[in-house]
This record gives sequence, structure tokens and C-alpha cells, in this order.
Amino acid sequence: MTELSLETYLKQNLSITTSDSYLYTINHFLKTNPKAKRYKYQNIVNYMQEVSLKQSNVQYRVRILSAIKKYYDYLVMKGLREENPCKGLNIKVKQNQSVQVQDLFSSEELQLALTRENRYQFLDVRNNVILSLLIYQGLTSDEVIRLNVKDIDLDAGTIYIKASTNLNRRTLELVSKQMILFSNYINEIRPQLLRCDSQSLIITKLGKPIKVDSIHAMIEPLKALFPDRNLNPKTIRMSVICNWLNEKKIPLERVQELAGHKWPGTTEKYFKVDSYQQRELINRYFPI
Repeated sequence: MTELSLETYLKQNLSITTSDSYLYTINHFLKTNPKAKRYKYQNIVNYMQEVSLKQSNVQYRVRILSAIKKYYDYLVMKGLREENPCKGLNIKVKQNQSVQVQDLFSSEELQLALTRENRYQFLDVRNNVILSLLIYQGLTSDEVIRLNVKDIDLDAGTIYIKASTNLNRRTLELVSKQMILFSNYINEIRPQLLRCDSQSLIITKLGKPIKVDSIHAMIEPLKALFPDRNLNPKTIRMSVICNWLNEKKIPLERVQELAGHKWPGTTEKYFKVDSYQQRELINRYFPI
């Protein structure tokens, strides 16, 4: 049995802010549910039903359920339970807020974008840097244009994303394919493109910091790859988040951090529903 406190476990797997918030929520849950360690699926459904009667904010309820899930993950890790009883339980989000995941792109489909040809051969490296940021880190166009050279740490293999009104700041890992690509761009291609005094990472062929419209224009020729779907920076990001959750099975809390979402409910919308029975149960116990 592993000797590890709940607080330490949370801080090892979550950001400091999230771990503190989850610990508070879990302690409240345990205080009001002294037999929680032995709870089954239906017990937790009943508890969340009580929460829904007191709190109409769906994001608040998603955060509570996410914290409870992490508590049971901890018990499984400690060997005190065989499985997480609420692992498959999710909160229903309003239909008009849901993400139409069937219209998004798989990881394999997104990779096709990296094989496209450019009109301007010398922009290949720069465009691949942009596409890789969209496809591997799931950045928004606004986040891409606000990147500075100093935000890339090639020694650590990380990239720092600044906070915005809607998204949290975060530090993300670069994938192995990006290391040589970014080094080549920063050290060789970018200095050749630059025509002004700027620390912006992405530079246009005219030597100035790139704008959001230019990123959309760069994506435009790639739409021919998927004539029946809408390929743009937004749907690429949505696809990446969806694939993190459903293809790679990354935990909700971690995907929330990777995406920079302020609320777990925002991330929750990207789950694919696999079971009619599960939908019925969520509709019954989590009316909105």
C-alpha cells in the first residue's frame, strides 16, 4: 500500500490552485458523507442530485464531481478500493452549449495538414511551426500571435502560454517533432524574415508580427482536405481537446489545464457519449 497523503497526491497530479480547490471540496464531501469511502455509484448519483437542488450552476457541479472522482482515484491508488465508482459519471450540459464532436477531426486527420505544400517554399518551416502549435498544443489563434521568442524554452522542451480574458496561463510540453523544427525556425528562418524590432515568435513574409487573419488565411488552402467539414483554427483546437479526452484518455482535470479552461464544465462538453443508458441516467439526475 502506497504511503501518500491525499493532499500530496492532488498536488502531484494537479496545479496548486486546482489541488487546493479539490481538497476543500473533498473534505466537505467527506464531512457530510462519513461512509463515502464505501460508496457505490448510486450513492454518488444521489449526492450529486442533492447538490443540483442547491446549486443550479452547472460548472460548479462539474467541479464538485471532478474533485470527488479524484478522491476515489486516490483510494484506488492506495489499494483501498478496486475501482473508482463514479469514473463514468458525467454532468449533463445544456444542449445548446454542447460540442458536436462528430464534426471534429481525429488526430490522424489533423496530421494530414502537416503534409500540405506551401506556395512560398521558404515559409514551410514557419507554417509548420504554426500548424504544430494548433495541432499539438491546441492553441487559439490569439495565443499563437501573442507568443514571444522567450516563451519557447528549447532546453526544457516547453512553451509558456500567457493568460487571457477567457483562458488561464500554462506551460506546455513540446512534442519531439517540434524540437528541431522550432530550433531551425528561431535560429535560422525567423532572423531572415524579420524586418523590424520585435520579439514576436511568428513573423510574416513581410517581416512583421503575424495577425490572426494571416493564420486563418494559411489554413484556408487546407480546407480542400475535408470538403464536407469546416476546418479552421477554432475547429482544430476543439478537435485537439476532444482527442485528448476521448482518444488519449487524458483525465478531465489534466485536459482542463492543457486547454487553459477556467472551468471543468467547459472541458466536460468535449466528452463523447458512448452509452444510451448513461445519457438517460444523466438526464434523470442532472436536469438543467
